[in-house]
Amino acid sequence: MVKRSLLPDAIEHYVSEAATRETALQKRLRAETAALPRAGMQIGPDQGALLALLVRLIGARRTLEVGTFTGYSALAVAAALPAEGNLITCDVSEEWTAIAQRYWQEAGLAGRIDLRLGPAIETLNALLRMGGADTFDFAFLDADKESNDAYYEACLRLVRPGGLIAVDNVLWHGAVADPAVTDAETEAIRSLTVKVRDDPRVDSCLLTVGDGVLLARKH
Repeated sequence: MVKRSLLPDAIEHYVSEAATRETALQKRLRAETAALPRAGMQIGPDQGALLALLVRLIGARRTLEVGTFTGYSALAVAAALPAEGNLITCDVSEEWTAIAQRYWQEAGLAGRIDLRLGPAIETLNALLRMGGADTFDFAFLDADKESNDAYYEACLRLVRPGGLIAVDNVLWHGAVADPAVTDAETEAIRSLTVKVRDDPRVDSCLLTVGDGVLLARKH
């Protein structure tokens, strides 16, 4: 099992396998992804369940994702949307997203998911230029950590008042709590976490699900 949280292995296994509802298709996607060189980039089933619940709780219809990988999180979000709902997901890898598209098609959800290949900030800025400000309900950020601040600012403009932004990997396997770790990615995560905490434009909360999920609700 790929380690996805700071929980002891037995507890992590219990949360993922005994306490989380997951479809057979989701399990197959997780298993296929686990055999890939960068398998650790995939979220766990408990986090997928959290994203789906958040989407349902706020009645989301228009959603965004930055960082698709093999499509597990997109699958979870799209399945939680109403039939007319839509997810725009951004990634730069044709290789990983080809796997994602196979599973979206099999799940019957391909029509709800709009994959945009290319630098995510360019996609987000294009949505803003096209009048997308305040029109999205939910955004999930799970891509290159050094760009998280730019993604957050763009998504904060795109998400409506009362909408929600979720940022993944904010615990960074515990590295954020180690003052000896000062690489650019870790510092970027620390910086955004403090920024969101003090941001008067949002209410926020850091959840210790998976590798840490930072939630920000736009005022």
